[in-house]
Amino acid sequence: MNIVCLDMEGVLVPEIWIAFAEESGIPELKRTTRDEPDYDKLMRWRLGILKEHGLGLKEIQSTIAKIDPLPGAKEFLDELRTMTQVVILSDTFEEFAQPLMKKLGWPTIFCNSLEVAPDGEITGFKMRCEQSKLTTVKALQSMGYETIAAGDSYNDLGMIQASKAGFLFKSTDKIKADHPELPAFEEFGELLEGIRKAL
Repeated sequence: MNIVCLDMEGVLVPEIWIAFAEESGIPELKRTTRDEPDYDKLMRWRLGILKEHGLGLKEIQSTIAKIDPLPGAKEFLDELRTMTQVVILSDTFEEFAQPLMKKLGWPTIFCNSLEVAPDGEITGFKMRCEQSKLTTVKALQSMGYETIAAGDSYNDLGMIQASKAGFLFKSTDKIKADHPELPAFEEFGELLEGIRKAL
């Protein structure tokens, strides 16, 4: 019994925070888990910048409404789901992910949730569990699944390394250089073939 675990941002859809940084004209918000391995630290820093600029959930959601999946992502997911079970493991938040899941044909996603004040200010965030991607992969394995994982960032390495097969996809040169043991792909066709061989 196989289950494929995919990261969302940078793999299936563009990075939400980069899109929002461009839309809002705040370049500091371009920082992602490709740059900062500590997600908790990264999110607290982002929330500080949002507060400083008086920006909240509504502004981010209006940017997300304009984001489309990466070219070929939906077709890749559709094809992959004919072959095996697929779950998206993301450190994003339900409040951000929903419009993107709609555009991807409603795949299953496990992610986190935001704490939002009545005026729309994002006051905090609630992580589903510690090291959510790795923890989820281990839980799936404990239920009898063999996992195959793909992602692009530091926070994906745990689930990739713990799986029977793992791939870097559209990752950075630094992460690829640090992990030459992990096959690295740039195209959905290559990733699909890598997963197919691992099934």
